[in-house]
Amino acid sequence: MAHDIRPAAPGDIPLILEFIRGLAEYEGLLDRVETTPERLRASLFPADGAPVAHCVIGSIDGVAAGFALYYFNFSTFLGRLSLYLEDLYVKPEFRGHGLGKALLVHLARLANTRGCGRMEWAVLDWNAPAIAFYEALGAKRLREWQLCRLDGTDLEKFGQV
Repeated sequence: MAHDIRPAAPGDIPLILEFIRGLAEYEGLLDRVETTPERLRASLFPADGAPVAHCVIGSIDGVAAGFALYYFNFSTFLGRLSLYLEDLYVKPEFRGHGLGKALLVHLARLANTRGCGRMEWAVLDWNAPAIAFYEALGAKRLREWQLCRLDGTDLEKFGQV
């Protein structure tokens, strides 16, 4: 099976949204998806200014089968950019054919080209297949770090302090 990875284009917004919903369904979080085509377009393909995130589409034998959505942040400790992988998803019927690895290799090459000091992402603690996949690639889980979040009304309230 031949893999192809290409940058997403504005016409891919419905496909990207389909992938996001597929990932959310797999994670049992479909009810939390709030994004819209308009929000995705404004973030990935703004009319003015730089995008806040980027996306690549992975295909197998010409069929769009998955995606990776990422952005760059900055590590003060390294003094360099980092690539943060927000979402990686391959449709169930295309899993096991190397597309997930190909998407990660593509992003690792991009991170190296951009001079990034690291590439990071989060994985749900119950997702044993993903954890095993990432560890087999050489990724290390940072068990000493805990993710913290303010969102919704908590974020609004805190921002008014």
